[in-house]
Amino acid sequence: MKTASSNDDANEVMSIEPGHFLVAALVGIGATLFMDLSAMLLARVARGPAPSYCLVGRWICHMPEGTFKHESIAAAAPKRSECMVGWVAHYVVGVAYALTLVAVLPGNWLARPTLLPALLFGIATVVVPLLVMQPSFGLGIAGSRTPNPSQTRRRSLMAHTLFGLGLYLAAIGVSYALRIRA
Repeated sequence: MKTASSNDDANEVMSIEPGHFLVAALVGIGATLFMDLSAMLLARVARGPAPSYCLVGRWICHMPEGTFKHESIAAAAPKRSECMVGWVAHYVVGVAYALTLVAVLPGNWLARPTLLPALLFGIATVVVPLLVMQPSFGLGIAGSRTPNPSQTRRRSLMAHTLFGLGLYLAAIGVSYALRIRA
């Protein structure tokens, strides 16, 4: 990966190269996979629900009909392929978040990932489910209309914190793999 200045690490600026987009996409997929596997493990240990993005797919599948907000997404008419649509959307969003992270960070973070920016960015992304998705699903702002709003918020925060950790770990893995091949 090229940088504007290889002599002064503090002044490095990532150049816009097609390869950065591919690497960031791999980081997004890795981070989303890490979040999902962690959530599945936590669900198994805590005997809670495993993650499912079928209702996200249902929400998306209703959008072409002009329905963006539901009284209850669970009660909305099921749609063909909603589970596949939801899971694919989940990973596309993970890639989009990784691309955003790489675009806003100064320097060549992909070459030398650090934990704090990835973790903070992952935590910041929790605003989307709390302020957009949950209200659109009929769950209220920040899950206020769920049976246990505090638990809903904690789970969202935990998932997005794990995503942030996943961004860092995936970036380390990709960075390591690229050094091996170079």
